Amino acid sequence: MPDPPPRSTSLPDAAPVHRAGFVSLVGRPNVGKSTLLNRLLGQKLAIVSPKAQTTRNRIRGIRTVPGAQLVYVDTPGLHPPHGKLGRFMAATAAQALEAVDAVVLVTEASAPAVLDPTVAAALDTARAPVVLALNKIDLVRDRTRLLPLLDGYRRVYAFRELVPLSATQGTGVDRLEAVLLGLLPLGPALYPADTLTDQPETFFVAETIREKLFLVTRHEVPYASAVRVDQLVDRDAQGPIYVRAGIFVERESQKAIVIGAGGRTLKRIGQAARRDLETFFGVQVYLELQVRIRRDWRQDDRALRELGYQLTS
Repeated sequence: MPDPPPRSTSLPDAAPVHRAGFVSLVGRPNVGKSTLLNRLLGQKLAIVSPKAQTTRNRIRGIRTVPGAQLVYVDTPGLHPPHGKLGRFMAATAAQALEAVDAVVLVTEASAPAVLDPTVAAALDTARAPVVLALNKIDLVRDRTRLLPLLDGYRRVYAFRELVPLSATQGTGVDRLEAVLLGLLPLGPALYPADTLTDQPETFFVAETIREKLFLVTRHEVPYASAVRVDQLVDRDAQGPIYVRAGIFVERESQKAIVIGAGGRTLKRIGQAARRDLETFFGVQVYLELQVRIRRDWRQDDRALRELGYQLTS
């Protein structure tokens, strides 16, 4: 009887470890959440302007790296809500703290280590670990101020980690992502690897146009403006994309400002938006804009729904 084959003493190769989960970016208006999201993704997804409360909807940006997938959720700034649109934005930010695996509180390095009541109340509802991202350190000339500031934040909340960074320059962003990767649960990817966002193309187009409204117009006009894409047609796989969109304002005077003398302001908005859209889509874009009046749309439930301001799961 032949001898049995020798038994192998080596273990089978372990299954590769993979992590995946959701990370919410929260904070006061204008602290750089959208800039940080774009930096984390390595591509512009969220619109950015110097004006506060630019972000109105929840935006999911998906980053796939070897062994992990992070789904970043950008949110409107945490602030006391005013009016129906304000309440929608506040509810959107609150919803983004539910059923996530980590929360990033974005603050500014130029501000004191204090959590205002709106931010503190939001963090009280968070069940996931919270990481502090101390943003805009590039604007702090005396870097010795950062250590006392971080110590101050340690005293006001039990943050899992505190990461100084600059979203505009990229400093410290890799460290933040490494911290977040360690907080994600084991599991398969939640989206295909080549997915950047779960929002439709029409959402990105509307947001790009709205960003230019914020950059070009002033005072109340950008806040009283909304954009809806009425048509997006890809005529040919290699050819141009045709977009027809409406800009909605609440008053005749606002419409006149958006159009401008001889249509010059609207032309500036359209040209700037078209350049960004062509970069994003990689093809020529034909953009047709029309300015319309929807009186007091920010206080109208039906108008809010039609313009895309409706909570989703």
